[in-house]
Amino acid sequence: MAGPEEAGTPTRASGPGPEPWDFRLVAPGCPLRVAWEPAAGRHPLPHTDNALHSPLVPVTTAQGSQAEAKRHTAWETTLLQPSAPAPVMAPWPPFGFHLLLPPLLLLCPLPSLPCSGSHHFSAPNTTFNHLALAPGRGTLYVGAVNRLFQLSPELQLEVMAATGPIVDSPDCVPFRDLAECPQARLTDNANQLLLVSSRAQELVACGQVRQGVCEKRHLEDVATVLYQAEDPGDGQFVAANTPGVATVGLVVPLPDRDLLLVARGLAGKLSAGVPPLSVRQLAGPQPFSSEGLGRLVVGDFSDYNNSYVAAFANAHFAYFVFRRRGSRAQAEYRSYVARVCLGDANLYSYVEVPLACQGQGLIQAAFLTPGSLLGVFAAGLSGAHEALCTFPLAELDSSMERARRLCYTAGGRGPSGTEEATVEYGVTSRCVTLPPDSPESYPCGDEHTPSPIAGRRALEAQPLLRVRQPMSAVAALQVDGHTIAFLGDTQGQLHKVFVNSSQGQVYHSQQVGPPGAAISPDLLVDSSGSHLYVLTAQQVTRVPVAACPQFPDCPSCLQARDPLCGWCILQGRCTQKGRCPRAAQPRQWLWSYKEDSRCLRVQSLQPAQQPRQEQGQVTLSVLWLPTLAEDEYFHCAFGDYDSLAHVQGPHVACVTPPEDQVPRNPPGTDHVTLHLALMFEDVAVATTNFSFYDCSTVQALEVAAPCHTCVSSPWRCHWCPQSSRCVHGEHCPEGERTVYSTQEEAIQARGPGACPQVEGLAGPHLVPVGWDIGLALHVRNLQYFRGLPASYNCWLELPGELRRLPASLQETAGDRDRDGGTGLIHCRAQQFHPSTSQWELPVPIYVTRGETQRLDNALTLHGAVQLLCPKPSIEAIEPLTGPTEGGLALTILGSDLGRTFADVRDAVSVAGRPCSPDPSHYHTSARIVCVTSPAPSGTTGPVQVAIKNRPPGVSAQHFTYQDPILLSLSPQWGPQAGGTRLTIHGQHLQTGGNISAFVGGQACPILEPMCPEAIVCRTMPQAMPGEAAVLVVFGHAERKLLTSPFRYTANPRLLAAEPNVSFRGGGRLIRVRGTSLDAVWQPLLSVWLEAEVEVKALGDSNPRRTCGAPAADPQSCVRLAGGLLQCSTICSVNSSSLLLCRSPAVPDGAHPKRVFFALDNVHVDFASASGGQGFQYQPNPHLAPLSREGPSRPYRLKPGHVLDVEGKGLNLGISKEEVRVHIGDGECLVKTLTLTHLYCEPPPRAPQAANGSSALPQFVVQMGNVRLALGPVQYEAEPTLPAFPVEAQVGLGMGAAVLIAAVLLLTLMYRHKSKQALRDYQKVLVQLENLETGVGDQCRKEFTDLMTEMTDLSSDLEASGIPFLDYRTYAERAFFPGHGGCPPQPKLQGPGEEGHRATVCQALTQLSNLLNSKLFLLTLIHTLEEQPSFSQRDRCHVASLLSLALHGKLEYLTDIMKTLLGDLAAHYVHKNPKLMLRRTETMVEKLLTNWLSICLYTFLREVAGEPLYMLFRAIQYQVDKGPVDAVTGKAKRTLNDSHLLREDVEFRPLTLMVLVGPGAGGAAGGAEVQRVPARVLDTDTITQVKEKVLDQVYKGTPFSQRPSVYTLDLEWRSGLAGHLTLSDEDLTSVTQNHWKRLNTLQHYKVPDGATVGLIPQLHSGGAVSRSLAQSCPSGENVPMLEEGEEGGMRLWHLVKATEEPEGTKVRRSSLRERERERARAKAIPEIYLTRLLSMKGTLQKFVDDTFQAILSMNRPVPLAVKYLFDFLDELAEKHDIEDPETLHIWKTNSLLLRFWVKALKNPQLIFDVHVSDNVDAILAVIAQTFIDACTISEHKVGRDSPVNKLLYAREIPRYKQMVEKYYSDIRHSSPASYQEMNSALAELSGNYTSAPHCLEALQELYNHIHKYYDQIISALEEDPLGQKMQLACRLQQIVALVENKVTDL
Repeated sequence: MAGPEEAGTPTRASGPGPEPWDFRLVAPGCPLRVAWEPAAGRHPLPHTDNALHSPLVPVTTAQGSQAEAKRHTAWETTLLQPSAPAPVMAPWPPFGFHLLLPPLLLLCPLPSLPCSGSHHFSAPNTTFNHLALAPGRGTLYVGAVNRLFQLSPELQLEVMAATGPIVDSPDCVPFRDLAECPQARLTDNANQLLLVSSRAQELVACGQVRQGVCEKRHLEDVATVLYQAEDPGDGQFVAANTPGVATVGLVVPLPDRDLLLVARGLAGKLSAGVPPLSVRQLAGPQPFSSEGLGRLVVGDFSDYNNSYVAAFANAHFAYFVFRRRGSRAQAEYRSYVARVCLGDANLYSYVEVPLACQGQGLIQAAFLTPGSLLGVFAAGLSGAHEALCTFPLAELDSSMERARRLCYTAGGRGPSGTEEATVEYGVTSRCVTLPPDSPESYPCGDEHTPSPIAGRRALEAQPLLRVRQPMSAVAALQVDGHTIAFLGDTQGQLHKVFVNSSQGQVYHSQQVGPPGAAISPDLLVDSSGSHLYVLTAQQVTRVPVAACPQFPDCPSCLQARDPLCGWCILQGRCTQKGRCPRAAQPRQWLWSYKEDSRCLRVQSLQPAQQPRQEQGQVTLSVLWLPTLAEDEYFHCAFGDYDSLAHVQGPHVACVTPPEDQVPRNPPGTDHVTLHLALMFEDVAVATTNFSFYDCSTVQALEVAAPCHTCVSSPWRCHWCPQSSRCVHGEHCPEGERTVYSTQEEAIQARGPGACPQVEGLAGPHLVPVGWDIGLALHVRNLQYFRGLPASYNCWLELPGELRRLPASLQETAGDRDRDGGTGLIHCRAQQFHPSTSQWELPVPIYVTRGETQRLDNALTLHGAVQLLCPKPSIEAIEPLTGPTEGGLALTILGSDLGRTFADVRDAVSVAGRPCSPDPSHYHTSARIVCVTSPAPSGTTGPVQVAIKNRPPGVSAQHFTYQDPILLSLSPQWGPQAGGTRLTIHGQHLQTGGNISAFVGGQACPILEPMCPEAIVCRTMPQAMPGEAAVLVVFGHAERKLLTSPFRYTANPRLLAAEPNVSFRGGGRLIRVRGTSLDAVWQPLLSVWLEAEVEVKALGDSNPRRTCGAPAADPQSCVRLAGGLLQCSTICSVNSSSLLLCRSPAVPDGAHPKRVFFALDNVHVDFASASGGQGFQYQPNPHLAPLSREGPSRPYRLKPGHVLDVEGKGLNLGISKEEVRVHIGDGECLVKTLTLTHLYCEPPPRAPQAANGSSALPQFVVQMGNVRLALGPVQYEAEPTLPAFPVEAQVGLGMGAAVLIAAVLLLTLMYRHKSKQALRDYQKVLVQLENLETGVGDQCRKEFTDLMTEMTDLSSDLEASGIPFLDYRTYAERAFFPGHGGCPPQPKLQGPGEEGHRATVCQALTQLSNLLNSKLFLLTLIHTLEEQPSFSQRDRCHVASLLSLALHGKLEYLTDIMKTLLGDLAAHYVHKNPKLMLRRTETMVEKLLTNWLSICLYTFLREVAGEPLYMLFRAIQYQVDKGPVDAVTGKAKRTLNDSHLLREDVEFRPLTLMVLVGPGAGGAAGGAEVQRVPARVLDTDTITQVKEKVLDQVYKGTPFSQRPSVYTLDLEWRSGLAGHLTLSDEDLTSVTQNHWKRLNTLQHYKVPDGATVGLIPQLHSGGAVSRSLAQSCPSGENVPMLEEGEEGGMRLWHLVKATEEPEGTKVRRSSLRERERERARAKAIPEIYLTRLLSMKGTLQKFVDDTFQAILSMNRPVPLAVKYLFDFLDELAEKHDIEDPETLHIWKTNSLLLRFWVKALKNPQLIFDVHVSDNVDAILAVIAQTFIDACTISEHKVGRDSPVNKLLYAREIPRYKQMVEKYYSDIRHSSPASYQEMNSALAELSGNYTSAPHCLEALQELYNHIHKYYDQIISALEEDPLGQKMQLACRLQQIVALVENKVTDL
């Protein structure tokens, strides 16, 4: 056992492993348990893998509790022994997860420390998550990553339990076998929820692993697991499996049981089915299950991703505070609070209302007090500028009750009619109208009440407090009727706030956690309300709620403004009110927030001080003294001396101590100050200071003026001049005259002015050295010494010597009494010779009477030395160089440069040469200007000024004579307009100070600075081109450059400039063409800007350059004189005719005014140079980060995938070719650039990071100067095992032998059961990894290719046009779809029947006239529909015949249709009006279909046809890009899972060169043959190749005009003579076991780029079933037969149709395993469903465009649609149908489902195209999506929903909104008049004119009439009006004509 001296020493565990843990401030003797216990029923298995199972070795002290030790199990006792650690058998974790337990050491303090008093708890390398407090017990529970801690109230560790790490994956459900989740990795288990169940004495802990399942542990020992789910189901997934997603919960105690309320956000792939709010059971056979309990049902989780902040409960309700986006269309987040009844296990009572805190809409933290809800709000997600708001609970509940009442009884609408409550979360329930007493009858809702209810009106509150730093936690406490709020911020600070009425005040802030560590929302107040527990990620801190004891006195107590603290007067300490016994009595407890609360203090003190020699009484004045009991008293304490106090009102009298009780004065002082305290018992009530003084010590404080010091002291001291004493009392003793204290105001002789004193020197203050001069001093107040003989002395304090001079007194004349004894003291004369060399030497002097009696004196005597004039001082000379010719004016600056010009006339020399001063520029003593003399070059030396009789002054700087030389020019030419920046090169050019340059006689202004090697000047305009000499003048010296003159050239001209647009960031390359452009040395492209706000200029308009450095480029932006800003870039001169410029960048807030080219002095506007087109600036582009998680997170890229970057305004100011995209040091080639998308092809291999600073390459887009870094890119390699940490590798290596043995044993045991399953599942994982993760990248790549293809298609369509069917064919296909679009065909005429045609035609003409009778037609229709044998098909056929027969009278047909629709509505309104128009069961419904087809044909051609055709072609292109099985019809690329090819088929795209032209069919005429490329696949059958070749060759030709694929053969031509005809079947076909495989290009080994030709087929037949073209094609595809050969030979192409997975044939040993195996076998092909997602993402744009064209109101709605919808509105109003849902269904059934769905599914009804089976299947899915969007019911999907519905589950709500908006816009548009409709119908009537088809339709109609002739005649005869019109007779005549003449046409 460790001895006492070792108890606090940390002990390191033996063996390898990480550093020991350190639990701080745990005192010895504190019980401790650390355990990881195995689950019940599981035996621990031995493991020696140190990496995964490190021994747990805590160290405790010898003072451990024996009773506690006995309670532990043997294993625990072993674990807690302090001896050397023995190997611990880690238990086999349940469910196949593993724990990583590091070695553990506890550091205990020395034994002398008590066990309590701990204020912090932390665990190294551990992150804390949550904090819980057990009520009553006070025990704390800390949920951390991989740990649970049980702490005492003093934060001493009691028990620790390990909870992780665990082998897990968020993408897997909890598993037993690692093979079930191969992607599982060792995962940290963060605590997500920690709750205390007091009734069951259980701790509920939920972690992030295993999909957030929970466990129950014992409250007294968290290491004891009470419940842990063996195999949790979906219903037991409780917490969020992502640490960043909050989970909140409550344990709700009910009379019979406890329930768990849990709320969580959306997290992870498997959490979509977990509701945001659920009720769960805590007891029973399935704890934590929500089975049979309430769940908050959500339609679409992504639209309602609540972010929960907190959960609270009071006596009646549970409250949940959260934030989310308000609705799909609302981008900003809002805050909400939801409420449910505590006893409501079904969540019927759910109500939520928004919260608002005056502009701060985002709640960060919340807390529920008994009367209010406190919330911290921020203005946005950043959290800056937050506010504290309080919402009274009564108002909150009232707001919720109002929303509930409105939703129960008023349909959710308030008194004004606006919607104030609704049913949220996308469920089918709606607000209803129940009886008014329903809210009271069902206070917590019921099954029939709407739920969940959301109030629309936000509950507003005014901020109590505004703070600048982000807050993360809030808690509150109510004490003595006051509310104290505690705010924790994100920097680890705790702020205490006093909430007082309508405002809050921060009265204390302290750093609790480490700086930068956010305080957790789990702020807990202990049950006593005395301490607050604060949690950060690193530590738990116990903070006193009120730190009253830390304030030692009353002022600090009240100044702290702590509302919980006050000053208890009679206790003399700062306490809470409850701890001050007499606080209820007045003037006993002082509170800082009470106005009259002031600390007791001594107001006055009489007397304030006293001589120490006297004892007397002191009176203290103290206001507001508390009243004492009769037997209690106050007393005074003078230091250690006590005296009884006598209290009379506010006055307290005390007696001072005697002299021997007064302490001695401190050295060097004249008094001692004692602490005077008014005491109650041993408590000081009021204190002050009291001084005892001693006058005899006062005079020693100031030797120079003893009298002055005595009488001016703060004490009543007097001066006795004769005896030189300072005394107290009334006067000096023995009748001596007295100088009284200043405080004696009634006496004249008082104060320092009455003291005998020396006033000052009577002569000069400066005494020359060496002169024999006597001193005289004025004295006064010597009357005190009258009559007393005395001698006087003067004393001089010389350096190192005190010299005495005898003196005499000379009294002045006059009245001595009046003069006050004034006179002169004469000191004896003497010479002074001080040894110092100072200019002046101060010498103190004083006078004494006698030898020691000193007169007051405070004067100083000054001596002096003789003054000499100094030598001249030269500070600077300029310039430092000059020409050899001389004549340079040289300026000399300094001091003492002569008093007159005569002093310096001949006194100056420069470098040894005389320099003549100029009198006109001479400044006395400060400046000399002289003219230099000639000297040889190189002469150098200082400047010297020698004034006679003084030493000469020499300059530190040297002057140099030099000869400037001009050598060359650059440039040597420039434009005639001037402005050229000309550089003159030479030597010694910086000569002199006055330099000027000239070019051709004109000045060339020099630009600063001038350098020794170069002079830069700017040329001036010249009248004519030509050469000009360059001259430089240096003062009076001239130098001319004769070798290279400057040449003026013709001015440049600009002819063209493009492009004319750029981003504001600039940098776009502008090409400028013109003439003489090389004449400009530095051309500029400039822009003048006008700034609305202050824009910072980046430089000066004339930037200064430095010598020796290259010429600086012009600054990018400079401020001009007029306030404009000019931004410029330098253009490069490519040639004399081409400039290359970059567009200047334009700062934000500036507007371009002028863009121009500055070609030296030639300025040309951009518009002039570009032919009139001005230059435009577009806003900079915006690009979204690659990773959706943020710009810092890496984007995972699979090699070969195209990158799609979303943005805004991408191509407004740049072209695709100019954009540069880099991934590290590699380039991503830009393929497509649109307004919102950039597609680029990345390098095939991962490039290196460009700067080497980061491991991953950055994705950077460069658009001119605009550089956008969108985040790092991580290339994904083939799936490999992730790298293990180094520690794990070491551990695995050490335990490899044991692990291998265990694996071999397990393999032998389970091999026969799991070998095949593992193989299948591993196959699934590989496929899942390869396919699922690449869906997004695949979509982008496919979409890029598709957009390129569609762009090519659009250009083709401009030439050929969209192949619309002509109206006649369109109408026939619309009227008769079941007949292949064929109208009624005339039967063949028999011999001799030709002559009867005229008679029959006459009869049919009469029938046509009879049809114009509305009564006849309606009777005919009703009679036919009443016949039982008149089938639905007959009804549709007759309706189409009538549509054809009456096409010329569409107004009449419309009237008939409206009448029939009215009858139909009257029929359904008594049954179920929602069923009307649901199917085509009546003739009027078919008539409506035909009528819409007629009226919308123009809309199809002009508006909707193009997007519909583009969708069809996009689908066709995508399907053809992947393999399609010719036998089964299944394809790799599809949206329909029933047509999905669920196998991996290797294929390779090929490009065949197709011969087209006269010589394509043979060798002749080959020279005229064109080669057309055609894209095919090597897996295509020959027929599929021919189809694709025909599509390419005849791409501009309608399908009906193309040759049939079955009339042509495909011939492969290789070389001159090698011709091979290819076919699907021939002798080379592969046959095996009655299976014959169709031939493909791969079978024939046709290479890429092969030449093929289409030749006429010489023989019929073929192995593949074919469909010959018919005169009226049906539009249906005949699928290839599986049994295609005789003799039982079966055909196959890519997959055999009847193969089954082998996995289903393996025997299963148990029911559970059989179920898993069936799911696994099903999952293998289901992996390929990700192909559906890829296909859907690729086609999404075209689907959206099509739906937008159909449902958009951007163009005028078709008149027929508006007319029909208005008619349906009239029908609803006529029949009193107010339900909007019914009207929605009518409109949907009449238009969208009746016409548009048919158009979507059958494009061959509109276009002359061929629709394959696969395209048809995809269109069916899209059409079904359109149908789902049109339905008003909620779109619910689940795990059992069809795949086709799951595909568009996210888009359908958006499409629903489009439909609703479409209906709403039509309803609010201007009504369609009857006249407008009739005019439009009349125009349409002439579109279909064909007499033969009309007669054929009439004959078909007659056949139906003839079949039911008797019934029709009876109906006509029974109608009275029909009798009058003789309708029956007319019909009989028609029948007689037809029947008697001929029976058929």
